[in-house]
Amino acid sequence: MTYRTLLSSALYTSLAIGALGVAFSAFADEDTMESHEDFTLIHAGHVMTVPGERVLSDHTIIIHDGKIVGVEPGFLEDDDATIINGEDMFFLPGLIDSHVHLRGDRDSGKPDDAVRLESGDVALQAAAHARTTLLAGFTAVQDVGGPKEIFALRRAINKGLVPGPHIRAAGSSIAATGGHGDFHGFKDDILKMMKSETVCDGVADCRRAVRQAVKNGADVIKITATGGVMSDTNAGTGQQLMDDELEAIVEAAASMGRKVTAHAHDKGGIEAALRAGVSSIEHGSFMDAETTRLFKKYDAVLVPTVLAGKTVEAWAADPETTLSANSVKKARDVGPAMQDMARLAFENGVTIAFGTDSGVSKHGQNAKEFQYMVAAGMSETEAIRSATVVASKHIQLDDVIGTLEAGKFADLIGVDGDPRKDISELMDVDFVMKGGVVYKGQ
Repeated sequence: MTYRTLLSSALYTSLAIGALGVAFSAFADEDTMESHEDFTLIHAGHVMTVPGERVLSDHTIIIHDGKIVGVEPGFLEDDDATIINGEDMFFLPGLIDSHVHLRGDRDSGKPDDAVRLESGDVALQAAAHARTTLLAGFTAVQDVGGPKEIFALRRAINKGLVPGPHIRAAGSSIAATGGHGDFHGFKDDILKMMKSETVCDGVADCRRAVRQAVKNGADVIKITATGGVMSDTNAGTGQQLMDDELEAIVEAAASMGRKVTAHAHDKGGIEAALRAGVSSIEHGSFMDAETTRLFKKYDAVLVPTVLAGKTVEAWAADPETTLSANSVKKARDVGPAMQDMARLAFENGVTIAFGTDSGVSKHGQNAKEFQYMVAAGMSETEAIRSATVVASKHIQLDDVIGTLEAGKFADLIGVDGDPRKDISELMDVDFVMKGGVVYKGQ
């Protein structure tokens, strides 16, 4: 089929005019999106349209109005189209990180940022990290815990004001008073001023916190079911939200059309969250074989974030670490457990979605997580699938991203080598397109 034949075919008419117009609504109103009038033809030496299925050689990826129109054999030509020569490259869908915190990191942020920075400082810092993440090949992320500025960033990216990945955002976490997700380490009057409106105690208050999170703009509800490493408290990593609170949170979220994902390290807290009906677990450090059976029973997803564990483990081992003594103790327990946890989960058939906890680890180095996934026993293709097909479903955007199929956003990356043979290729992405716009490469 020639390019001109494709344009006049019923296939193009039905896709470009019908299905292609629907997907924008997942992110923003159509009149806020940049218009892409021209066709782009990418000559792809190799293209993985659906990770886990056959890789195509010498095909053309056809793009119009920011969407995939089709992927056709041969290198199609047209004088009126933009041609991108990727005949020596390997293309695949844009990567998805299911667990990030774009608001800051330990290089650009400090513990007192919450009382030192203005709202504009936080938003601009997050925008810089969003751009870094996009250029690393991650065209979509789920930000699972951050200030309200993340919602402003989401809107700005959707309007084309700043470059960045598609964002699904939770806003501030639902947390127990004094637990992980609450503020620690300041004098009492400052802590009272800093207290998040989604910190809660008791069934009724936790329902209120969920409703507040949705009112703020949350796409997904993030809870801290257990303690965590980075909170400066000696409360440990055990369960902190009680069983009745967890159940109330999930019930309230469902009533407002939201799923719940749970930060959870200890076995008891993980299992309590799963029994309460959360859709996914972030971290899962101390799960065991019994826990994996609960994952499958409740059809829940694990986001392992091994990179975060490796990062805090290294910080704790540094004689000049800036971690608090409380965090050092927890990091020494959690960090070494996470690689074995990922292997246990994979071997027992738990559904795994790619996520890094970037913001703990450095933004832009998200792809390091792939190497730990492969070390856990996943094949390179399975690891890629976890960051595309699986992750897109996990963050509820599989109708518009995750594969290079007609009607979906033209979100794709290109590398020089074959990541099925060497997963480290994804550490050096050479080409990034999001919504039909090239942000890196030709």
